[in-house]
Amino acid sequence: MAASATPAVAEQTSTPAASGRGSIPFEFSQPPVIEGFSPSTSAKDETFKEKFMRKAKDNPFVPIGCVGTAGALMYGLRAFHQGKTRQSQLLMRGRIFAQGFTVVAIVVGVVAATAKPKQ
Repeated sequence: MAASATPAVAEQTSTPAASGRGSIPFEFSQPPVIEGFSPSTSAKDETFKEKFMRKAKDNPFVPIGCVGTAGALMYGLRAFHQGKTRQSQLLMRGRIFAQGFTVVAIVVGVVAATAKPKQ
């Protein structure tokens, strides 16, 4: 039983002619070669701040909606903690409005990005 498993393992090893790279099936110092894929060498690594600023310029209403949502939530929780139930309810409704505004801004931004021609 053990003797029959050994030839199967030997058959699965790749031959140098089949892989085209010599005797090493995968070289860790080089990226893998994938047919039909060529990585873009002009891609620029950008920091989080640069990416945030670029996205905020593309669609400035999303950060405004996020800040409005967070502000209404914080003030609403503060009012609830102080026992001002009427003000807390109004601020929670404002938070829902701000969340809706943010979602609409995201959808409009996606639609605008798909409609914009690629450069």
